[in-house]
Amino acid sequence: MREIQAHLLELYGLQISPDLISTITGEVLAKVAQWQMRPLEALYPIVYFDALRLKIRDKGTVRNKAVYLALGIRADGRKEVLGLWIEQTEGAKIWLKVFNELRNRGLGGLTNALN
Repeated sequence: MREIQAHLLELYGLQISPDLISTITGEVLAKVAQWQMRPLEALYPIVYFDALRLKIRDKGTVRNKAVYLALGIRADGRKEVLGLWIEQTEGAKIWLKVFNELRNRGLGGLTNALN
């Protein structure tokens, strides 16, 4: 909370209470969870998959984590982030989890999957 308060004060000159930051953070996290579970189109002509190793703050410490990404290209050429998954490590089991979740959300068979 203090870090967020300091950033808001430095960047915008705003002083915001920890309670307000907590409320806003809770609402944003709920929206992110809703977005992550939204139904998908059955077909994206191209889907890119990648995993990045990033330093992420977790419970007060900075840790290296794997961020998995699925990016779909629609038939009209528009790009859509299908999902982001943050995990401790990279591996085949996690990719299986990603593919199963995408299928459960409506994605049909993959014709062009790239990494």
